[in-house]
Amino acid sequence: MLTSGALRAHLLGARLAGVVATSRETSLRSYRLFAARDPRVLIGIDPEWSWGQRDVIGLMADRCGVSADPRHVSGHDVIDPARTLVALDAFAERLAAAARRAAPVLIGTGHPHRLLDFYAALADALSAAGCAVLTPAKGRCVDITTRFGLRTHILDYVRGVALVREPGASGSGCATGAHTHSPLPVRTALAAVAEAGGPLPELVIGDHGWVCGAGQLGFEAIGLADTDDPALFVGEAEGRVSVVVPLDDAVRSDYYRPLTRYVLNRACLSQ
Repeated sequence: MLTSGALRAHLLGARLAGVVATSRETSLRSYRLFAARDPRVLIGIDPEWSWGQRDVIGLMADRCGVSADPRHVSGHDVIDPARTLVALDAFAERLAAAARRAAPVLIGTGHPHRLLDFYAALADALSAAGCAVLTPAKGRCVDITTRFGLRTHILDYVRGVALVREPGASGSGCATGAHTHSPLPVRTALAAVAEAGGPLPELVIGDHGWVCGAGQLGFEAIGLADTDDPALFVGEAEGRVSVVVPLDDAVRSDYYRPLTRYVLNRACLSQ
């Protein structure tokens, strides 16, 4: 059994929390763009409250542990591991609740190269507990605006986890999956479920637009977010996202394995 103390040490050692790779400059740019309601940073959340840049900094200081001083403009960001552990416990509680009622779930990631294994383990455990792990709209095209312009992507599933690929990408694993912040994949998946008349997910698990897009539509959503992803934390503050775990979302994929063991143990689910 992995204790919270051992996991805290791992978070710091792997730089999932503590001093992380995400730069202060990158985070401040995201906060500024969020305050300007740039859709690239809103990633599916339509804020109800007025969020200036200082408001966003204050929220991120409270939820993540980053510096609350707007004059601190350079260096690496910092995530408080205590906040990560508290959020992981809340995350595990939501998984346990879904498992107890055998709820249908939808799982998706915009970070397939880093986080696929983490989510796939959750999918396996929830499926073993009787949850239907939904895979709607597989193969459907999704047009996503990227820095290179509008690009068509294909919605796919690997081990029960949704991701998008660019057309022509070969392979069945995560290697050809594309990084995206867009909420369009989850909107496409949820629309397909509704069209088919099947059971809608009672819990959506993921990151980026998967969490924000689902939460904005009224679905219970939980996920992971870095210090430069303020939309998820705003969604949590405004009550549309249930749980957000603050951590670096782009370290080596094997560094997330202790987190998998921890949340599944806390949720009383077998891996």
